[in-house]
Amino acid sequence: MPLFEAVRLALSQIRAQKLKSFFTLLGVTIGVMFLIAVVSIVEGMGRYVEEDFAAKFLGVNTFNVRRMPDIQMGEVTEATRREWRQRPGITEQDAYAIRDALPADANWAIDAVAWLTPKARYAVQTPQLLVHAATSDFFKIKNLVVERGRAFTEQEAALGMPVVVIGTEVADSYFPELDPIGRELRFGGVPFTVVGVLEKQGSVFGLSLDRQAVAPYQSPMQRLTAPRGENIYGVMVQADNEASLSEAREITRELMRRRRGLRPSQDDNFSFETSESALAQWASIKKYLVLAGIFLPAIGLVVGSIVIMNIMLVAVAERTYEIGIRKALGAKRRDILAQFLVEAAALSVLGAMIGIALGFALARIVAAVSPLPTSVALWSVIMSVGLGAGVGILAGIYPARRASLLDPVTAMRAE
Repeated sequence: MPLFEAVRLALSQIRAQKLKSFFTLLGVTIGVMFLIAVVSIVEGMGRYVEEDFAAKFLGVNTFNVRRMPDIQMGEVTEATRREWRQRPGITEQDAYAIRDALPADANWAIDAVAWLTPKARYAVQTPQLLVHAATSDFFKIKNLVVERGRAFTEQEAALGMPVVVIGTEVADSYFPELDPIGRELRFGGVPFTVVGVLEKQGSVFGLSLDRQAVAPYQSPMQRLTAPRGENIYGVMVQADNEASLSEAREITRELMRRRRGLRPSQDDNFSFETSESALAQWASIKKYLVLAGIFLPAIGLVVGSIVIMNIMLVAVAERTYEIGIRKALGAKRRDILAQFLVEAAALSVLGAMIGIALGFALARIVAAVSPLPTSVALWSVIMSVGLGAGVGILAGIYPARRASLLDPVTAMRAE
């Protein structure tokens, strides 16, 4: 029997028995729907973490020298945490030594951080801010765009001028319905003039990136974030490409080990943090999430295959006379086998297609009503169609073989 004719007969049978067909494909539809939805959530989170989270927190082609890792995914033992706490802090002297050792084309910045609550005469709300005392290349390394006003200049940074660049949420909270440029924010009693407002950045895992302020490192903000230049948050280094970044990292590691007097057998007592190192644990977590996202919906597909097999067995019993007539008119065993196999496959593929559409819809609903990002992966759609066809064929083999083995005389007598 030609494949086209087998598909046409299968579709006509599905139309003739709508209710039975609906319950037949329901298990496959539900399994595929959750497969698409779960994988899309995992993929969306992966893209979010890898592209948005890492890029905004760490920068592109960037490493940070810190006392301990800032981004910690997965389980960290108490012994490891204790070892981190016992490490010496990163100092201002370390930062300038790194600057002097780096190649000329590398970008470099000090970043000293504290959570502070400034005061302003216009403020209705005074939320706590993440405040950076940083050198001028901080904006370039972090790819921060100043939407209104300007960033502070190298001269202002060198002179330690009390100027500050703020996020959009800070502008709305401390200067409601006012232009913040040229107005004052007081940090620790010291007035800082607002010279710029950053472009809106949104939030990452619930932390608003628009609730921050950046002031020159040499300004009075230093004594609030890193008194006496000790225990600064970190030193940021950015290169043009991965090869240059690797070279800069090795130069920095050798310098820091020499400054700390570490012997060759001793481990580093400082941390290098890059996008790859910070997300290494996430890659492992993502792998298990994807496997779970495939395995759990597969249970629905197994149930769907059992339903398809039972329904097809019932169909064989109901259509025994039809099978006998066809065989009497010259239909061969392979024709009967193909008819019932294609019918089972058509049912499951149709269920998979409906499941894919519902999976897309469910992923959009999850993204709309929750903070979870979603991104439908093409491979999950292809896998769903393949699983649908595979489930139908496997579930239809036994009923189709049973139908093909019927004796035509006995089958015609069944009516």
